Amino acid sequence: MTDAPHYSRQLARFAAGLRFEDIPPEVIERTQALFLDTLASILAGARMRPVQAIQRVADVMGPAYGPAEVLVSQTNSSPFFAAQVNAAAAHVVEQDDVHNGSVFHPAAVVFPPALATAQMLERHGRDLLTAAVAGYEVGIRIGEFLGRSHYRIFHTTATAGTLAAAATTGRLLKLDAEQMLHAFGSAGTQAAGLWEFLRDAADSKQLHTAHAASCGLQSAWLAQAGLTGASRILEGSQGLAAGMSSDADPTRLIDGLGSRWTLLETSFKYHASCRHTHPAADALHTLMREHGLQAADIEQVTAHVHQGAIDVLGAVTAPQTVHQSKFSMGTVLALIALFGQADLLRFDGEALRNPDVAAFRERVTMQFDTEVDEAYPRRWIGKVTARTTDGRTLHARIDEPKGDPGNTLTREELEDKTRRLVQYGNPAGSTEANAALAERIIGLAWNLPTLGNIRIFA
Repeated sequence: MTDAPHYSRQLARFAAGLRFEDIPPEVIERTQALFLDTLASILAGARMRPVQAIQRVADVMGPAYGPAEVLVSQTNSSPFFAAQVNAAAAHVVEQDDVHNGSVFHPAAVVFPPALATAQMLERHGRDLLTAAVAGYEVGIRIGEFLGRSHYRIFHTTATAGTLAAAATTGRLLKLDAEQMLHAFGSAGTQAAGLWEFLRDAADSKQLHTAHAASCGLQSAWLAQAGLTGASRILEGSQGLAAGMSSDADPTRLIDGLGSRWTLLETSFKYHASCRHTHPAADALHTLMREHGLQAADIEQVTAHVHQGAIDVLGAVTAPQTVHQSKFSMGTVLALIALFGQADLLRFDGEALRNPDVAAFRERVTMQFDTEVDEAYPRRWIGKVTARTTDGRTLHARIDEPKGDPGNTLTREELEDKTRRLVQYGNPAGSTEANAALAERIIGLAWNLPTLGNIRIFA
């Protein structure tokens, strides 16, 4: 026995006991906005090849019908397979949210199991919102706890995300604190997800969210059925941090628990690329606007970045797929320089096919910057230096990328993003039907606290 603080138990107790009435109104409103953003991201990923592959397997291995909606195909399945497919789709177009401090994408692993379980159990919108907040608060704290050393090798959304999904599902199942702790134990022992896939342009990133969502969901159901799990799965001597981190700080697991709402710290994605590219993209856009530059005026660009950006983006030197190009700093900055934006359509049409994009990409380098690195991950500063063809050396910086809490998307911008993402994914098969679907999910999200029936395709 040990007298050490039982951080895992404290976190489980919080997740099991959270009530809608405990959550500040601004957190509920932000959760509704994140839910909308996630539904749009899922529908945007409807036609993507990796998502289709995961769905085909779910079709073979899952039931022919079930209580939970598979949004990308407008069919029904079990909660396990619905959460799996929807989570894969949520992450594939790189438009889902991110929490800076934990470098974690909560939405993709929280809302798919929340929606699937709520639909099966016929829970109300307030229940879904409460469960989602529990998942965010648990997952973000675990991501912060695991630290920067973890993220260098492991995709935090895949690892911490498994426990976030378990917390979300467990809250909807009304697990008690001991059962929630068992759910954490089962989820944590299965948590996985490595960055190596980037070097091969492989599809593993979609598998990461698919597995985390469905595995976490299953872990909660198993805990309800009586399956036990390790009680110190996070901080134990052979737990998650022992195997996956060299700088874990267990106090992060309960930092401000119940008073610091980490969900409010999440950011919406503006560009359709890896979040590590966004600060430099915004800084380059600012530099070009302030100095009236065109892409042809720029001879060379240096993006001053934190080490995490080098660890993730440095693996991609000559992108082979559109998805891999979203992890190429040169490609993203080329799209910004040439077109003023790095959205889904620009990536599809220009990232791999346009010789001007390839030429500009070769003029981009990343350089480690001490100031940027020391601020990361709490703050994602963007700094660029550009050398122009007429011999000038110009600098620009931004302190909050577009989408961060202090520079967030307005409600109107979020609704516009929703409409664009739904049209991009074309889940309904026509412009008119997609437009109607977008308006439906906009209305559903903003009215979620009053809803007793949460069906997207009712």
